[in-house]
Amino acid sequence: MKKLSIINKIIYFVNIILALLLLASYLLPFISPEKLPILAVLSLFVPFLIFVNIIFAVYWLLTVKKQILLSLIILLIGWLTLTPIYKFLDKKIISENSISVMSYNVRLFNLWDWKDDKKIPEKINTFIQEKSPDILLFQDYHTLVNQDFKYKYYYIKTKGKKNKIGLAIFSKFLIINSGSLDLKNTSNNIIFADILKGNDTIRVYNIHLQSLKLKTDKENFGQENSEKLVTTLEEGFKKQVSQTKVLLDHEKNWKGKKIIAGDFNNTSFSWVYTQISKGKKDTFIEAGKGFGKTFDYRFPMRIDYILTDESAETIEFSSFHQKNSDHFPILTSVNWQ
Repeated sequence: MKKLSIINKIIYFVNIILALLLLASYLLPFISPEKLPILAVLSLFVPFLIFVNIIFAVYWLLTVKKQILLSLIILLIGWLTLTPIYKFLDKKIISENSISVMSYNVRLFNLWDWKDDKKIPEKINTFIQEKSPDILLFQDYHTLVNQDFKYKYYYIKTKGKKNKIGLAIFSKFLIINSGSLDLKNTSNNIIFADILKGNDTIRVYNIHLQSLKLKTDKENFGQENSEKLVTTLEEGFKKQVSQTKVLLDHEKNWKGKKIIAGDFNNTSFSWVYTQISKGKKDTFIEAGKGFGKTFDYRFPMRIDYILTDESAETIEFSSFHQKNSDHFPILTSVNWQ
């Protein structure tokens, strides 16, 4: 430190703070937000913290300073312990028996004109027809928007007779059972459907966990009332914990093949994702490429997932940067031996 210039000392001081924050974030998957909700907020910034620590490491490398070791060691620990933030190689396998599954938060088909485009419902419909997934999951579905996705079987659940917002599962295969977990004190929910393909019954969960009310414009992290934002995030994380427990209690009674997908409203560095994905395969990690970004935000945020039981094989995974919602659709193909 003594040999550093004043500017480099300031840079290194900032480096220390951001490196330690990144190191602290490695504990997030093991700490329930019920205990330390303020710490859970950090999970949203892990991609940013990784990126800035890479920048620091490159800077110290170019200036030939031993200070590179701080960020380098912490980044290495994260590489060995965290779920990947970036996948360099994808995987595609030819399989005739695979099932394609799409998850898409459609933001009510732009019902309240978040985007200045009256053709959003039509564009979403065209996209769905082009990809034609075998199983289609919608979050933020709205029954008053006239859509025909040409699926013979479906299960749609809204939060009430007057509230037309909810979740939907569409299937090319027969749905022999379906239901709702009816989450309390929230507009969010979890539904499921048992889908029959040949002799196999596949349990499909469609999840929409508590929204953290992040926005893609400047109203969030740049807003003056930051205390209100933090409070909102903390309450959202606490609700996600209880909702996750409801899901896991219900899921443990199903021993067969399963798919758990939807909008978790949390990153893969969170306690929520860690609990839900335990004993399962993340199809992005298995066969994806790139950041797998699913939320239209300033830095890569992957908060939508398609998980399978461990007996499934992921054939391929894709995310699509369709600007028809604040979320991007994700599509995977899976197979069971």
